[in-house]
Amino acid sequence: MTSVEHPRIVPGSVEERRYQTAMVQGCLRNNTLVILPTGLGKTVVAVRVAAEYLSTGKVLILAPTKPLVDQHRGSFSRTLVDAKIGEMNGNMKPETRAGIVDSCDVVVSTPQSVANDLEAGRYGLEGFSLIIYDEAHRGVGNYAYVRVARFCPKGARCIGMTASPGSDTSKIEEVCINLHLRRIDIRSDEDPDVSPYIHYTYVNRIEVNIPQDIQDTTALLRSMLDHFVSEMVSLNLIRPGWQISTSYMLTVGQGLQARLTRGEKTAIVYRGLALHSICIKLLHAIGLAETQGMTPLRVYLEKIEAEADQKEGGRSSREIVRRPEYVGVRTIVDRTNVEHPKVSRVLSLVSRTIDGGSGSKVIVFAQYRDTCEMLTRKLASVPGARVGMLVGQSNGGLRQRDQVALLDGFRRGEYNVIVSTSVGEEGLDVSSTDAVVFYEPVSSEIRTIQRRGRTGRKNDGEVYVLVAKGTLDEVLERNSAEKERAMRDRLERLSEELSRGSSPVVRKNQTRLDGY
Repeated sequence: MTSVEHPRIVPGSVEERRYQTAMVQGCLRNNTLVILPTGLGKTVVAVRVAAEYLSTGKVLILAPTKPLVDQHRGSFSRTLVDAKIGEMNGNMKPETRAGIVDSCDVVVSTPQSVANDLEAGRYGLEGFSLIIYDEAHRGVGNYAYVRVARFCPKGARCIGMTASPGSDTSKIEEVCINLHLRRIDIRSDEDPDVSPYIHYTYVNRIEVNIPQDIQDTTALLRSMLDHFVSEMVSLNLIRPGWQISTSYMLTVGQGLQARLTRGEKTAIVYRGLALHSICIKLLHAIGLAETQGMTPLRVYLEKIEAEADQKEGGRSSREIVRRPEYVGVRTIVDRTNVEHPKVSRVLSLVSRTIDGGSGSKVIVFAQYRDTCEMLTRKLASVPGARVGMLVGQSNGGLRQRDQVALLDGFRRGEYNVIVSTSVGEEGLDVSSTDAVVFYEPVSSEIRTIQRRGRTGRKNDGEVYVLVAKGTLDEVLERNSAEKERAMRDRLERLSEELSRGSSPVVRKNQTRLDGY
């Protein structure tokens, strides 16, 4: 292995890769959005650019979560020579953060605390020569990245990094404008200078059939949904025969809220809002039954019943539990011992991957925390499985420092299975994962790419996507695939437009996105 030689980089710590060198050189010339598949070294590009700019000023690295901040601090600490590196977050006192900014050469932080400090005038960015935005696709609207960028000093270099910019061209342009990025540099795993470093990821689609008890339950839930939808049709709130989905109902709800905001405080609008709430809850219950299983559905029904018992509020839940079909739903849910067939598939896939004690590791992604908790309990019975659960902070979840500790334990081998919600999808370095299991497809192309990217880094990896036949799973799977194709096509067109200078953003280099 040929190593990068630089006075600010620890000898032998960074492998010389031609495509990374080309990207570094581009970043040194222009503010750049770096789009590079997961596992191909966005952080290495950032470290090498930082090594160049430390001679002219400080470096600020922003990442959206505490675990990512901790990860970057470790990477930069292991790689840079003679650089004092400080880590900041919102749990620190403002004066502590100001002291870190004053005393450190490299500052790694979550963006919210920096944005708040800048807006309060606690310190400025005048001493910074380089600002790096990790997961830069977040830089839209009034996200904290955008707020920080408003304070970027003239002449400072700005770099954005992402593996999954999304399929919306206008949002990609918005990111570039908001973060002062003047060019886009793209690599895919099929580029000739990248392909030697690629490990193949095998994507396996596993289709399962829904058991009869779940079919009977969803039939009753759909009967309830039809009743309330019919009332909405009779009130001219939705069109007859329209395909009812959560996204459609959310659009209907936005329209009703807009009417209310305009002062249309009529009985029809108020009834429409109540019916909208009922339909959203029933659609969620149907989705849980079909794609998650009876245990998550049971937990959700208990929440609905608790809401129905409240004197204030809970009207929509009371209407649900008073429907005659609800008794039938509850009867089936209470009596059945049937698990969703996905559960046994997860247990089998995990057992097969870790069998033999070879050090293999697995991440299981699930959309809902209740499903994660259920799978964590079930997986504890798999011989040889050392299971950890990675969830967000809300509602008694894991604090960010506990998330960091769990991921450290996974890297060290204390855990060989992690069951995770979306908190584990973005950016986290779990390079030795042998397999990733999607308990369900997700419609977001960004989340799909990020989930897949947790494996296939140092060796070939396996991805297993569980799909319940004839359910919402198939819709989400199709949506994600279409959005990925659109992302490739739109980025290719945007690349061509930007290379001609037909946009405020100017780019060079790659135009193909095959492999994303």
